[in-house]
Amino acid sequence: MKAHTAMLPRLSVMMFLQYFITGSWMVTMGLVLSEQGLSSIIGTAYSVGGIATILSPIFIGMLADRFFPSEKIMGVLHIISGVTLWMVPSQIQAGNGAMILVLIFLHKLLYQPTGAISNNIVFNSVLDKEEKYFPIIRVFGTIGFITVGLFIGQMGLSTSTMTFQIAAITSFVLGIYSFTLPNTPAPAKGKPFSIRDLLFLDAFALLKDRNYFVFMICTMALFIVNTFYSTFASVFFNAVGFDNVASIMTIGQMSEVIFMLLMPLFFKRFGVKYMLLFGMLGFILRALLLGFGAPDVVFMIMAIALYGTCQDFIFVTGEIYTSQKADKKIKAQAQSLLKTFTWGIGMFIGSFIAGNIFNSTVATQEAESLSKWTVFWMYPAIVAGIMLIFFALFFKDKNRKSKQEHAVDESIASNH
Repeated sequence: MKAHTAMLPRLSVMMFLQYFITGSWMVTMGLVLSEQGLSSIIGTAYSVGGIATILSPIFIGMLADRFFPSEKIMGVLHIISGVTLWMVPSQIQAGNGAMILVLIFLHKLLYQPTGAISNNIVFNSVLDKEEKYFPIIRVFGTIGFITVGLFIGQMGLSTSTMTFQIAAITSFVLGIYSFTLPNTPAPAKGKPFSIRDLLFLDAFALLKDRNYFVFMICTMALFIVNTFYSTFASVFFNAVGFDNVASIMTIGQMSEVIFMLLMPLFFKRFGVKYMLLFGMLGFILRALLLGFGAPDVVFMIMAIALYGTCQDFIFVTGEIYTSQKADKKIKAQAQSLLKTFTWGIGMFIGSFIAGNIFNSTVATQEAESLSKWTVFWMYPAIVAGIMLIFFALFFKDKNRKSKQEHAVDESIASNH
């Protein structure tokens, strides 16, 4: 299927709504729970989402690869997950921590596969043009994230449970809209089903490639690092003294828009390896600025702005790299595998570790907590530094090398 401009607006609206949902509640959930006297479950609330992501995306990806059109699966999942989000505020107000965790788990069980499925719909629609078109479409997801963040911040809802209801309504809308998306049929529909399919061995076979294995390990570790920020940044910036935390944090998404639009150029100029290395450096600098720069406003804004480098050069680059590595028949499973290792295993481990470190250091303090926050942010800085060295030593960008060799061959041929 050839990409054509008439399809781009439809896919862009999908991405806008997809990330509008996450931006509605996930950034400020820690702050909402803290304001309601439930700070002890912040880490767990994020980690149950990780458990859900370990369980569901690959299975749902297999359904999209073998049985049902991706857009129909996405529609059903969003409608049901919207129901679970609508029920969260009443449980927070009742202080029912256990039910909050159950509902977050159920929502993530349904929502997380839609990230991989939405990517699959795009990749299927812009086949063989991922580097050119995917960043352009994906940037509308970031715009959606920014839009809802600004709305929540300016309306004074950063500490309100209404954020979950906003997310729920958007989920219903996207669920209905999904049924109008470009048809993305199951590429392996009708073929014999085997134990290999049930165990997702075709997707896991990608890990036999040493470079992809190194990439996956580093990406998972960096998602652990990222979870420190996604889980506790809103609490941290509130402690620093920022008002309208949700609005302030959209600076990160604004920078993400800029880097997203530059990605096609960066891909062409630097290739996968150096883009990932730039992203890892961004993680290190962000943690150092948060740890040693508080409460200086300039340093805090610089740290937030590095979100674009971290997000685009690691996770979006990783989605494109995965699409390039996977055979067409397993693209949905491959994207789901990536989600399982990052939003699943990475978030679960990261939330558990970050929650325990927060509870044992920052949460034990009152007025003099900034020095403890410095200790908190040093953990992700160290892990990101180790991953940068490991990745630089062991990852080889074979695709870039082959492209360079092809370019040299063409140059030689043109001179004869």
